Amino acid sequence: MCEGLAMTVRVLDTIAALRAELDAARAAGQRVGFVPTMGYLHDGHLSLMRRSKEECDLTVVTIFVNPLQFGANEDLASYPRDLPRDVELCDQVGVDLVLAPSVDEMYPEPVLTTVSVSSLSAGMEGGSRPTHFDGVATVVAKLFNIVGSCRAYFGEKDYQQLAVVTRMARDLSVPVTIVPCPIAREPDGLARSSRNVYLTDAERAAAPVLNRALRAGADAVLAGETDPDAVIALVTAMVAAEPRAALDYVEVVTEGTVTRPSVLAGDLRLLAAAQFGRPRLLDNVAVTAPDYR
Repeated sequence: MCEGLAMTVRVLDTIAALRAELDAARAAGQRVGFVPTMGYLHDGHLSLMRRSKEECDLTVVTIFVNPLQFGANEDLASYPRDLPRDVELCDQVGVDLVLAPSVDEMYPEPVLTTVSVSSLSAGMEGGSRPTHFDGVATVVAKLFNIVGSCRAYFGEKDYQQLAVVTRMARDLSVPVTIVPCPIAREPDGLARSSRNVYLTDAERAAAPVLNRALRAGADAVLAGETDPDAVIALVTAMVAAEPRAALDYVEVVTEGTVTRPSVLAGDLRLLAAAQFGRPRLLDNVAVTAPDYR
């Protein structure tokens, strides 16, 4: 990538060092942009960084695989990690600071305080991974406290996570502006994810069915379908027809919520999750139901 070239990004490993840098930047009148990640970066992450670079004076990225958001049988130990590669990618994009703390730096003692965003954490990902969103909300609240006043960039692929983080920041009056960013996709529609690296060739060929099915559901809404059960059945049948996909859930919700409306109207979000061999993949599509009044 950048072998032999001097890097301009600075990598920190302590909370105190990052706070000092960001406090000085804000004191100098700089606007701080923040992109939290778990590393193993792909172009979806990089698109968030580029957006921050466009809108802010200083961009900080955190790279931390958060153990609190992994369940007992999930892939914490095997979650892909490559810090040198990640730092090179951050440097290429023009990121100013990277915080790459150890688990002991982030959690020097057993964590007794948990942040929970109750109703938004239920169902969908929360149904499949009951402790996941408490872990997400807790680490993001901690990162917001570390980074301080900023614009924080989150991808819309993890729709429910975005809803949880947005509500958490609002409820706790955190001085952070949440900036949702569009899903980065491969040319065949597959949403980019760090877990895509686990797909075999056959699974990779099958995985875009998730997006095709969601788009078919969105097309049905645009054609006038107002029954959420009918749209869910359509998406479910398309994914079920792919033998390599083990469907977890399909849902349609009112945009900005995790609530299924009784009649499809206004701004909506169609969501699905499925297992393709080892990796479990998420996707979602936004659609606005036509108004025939």
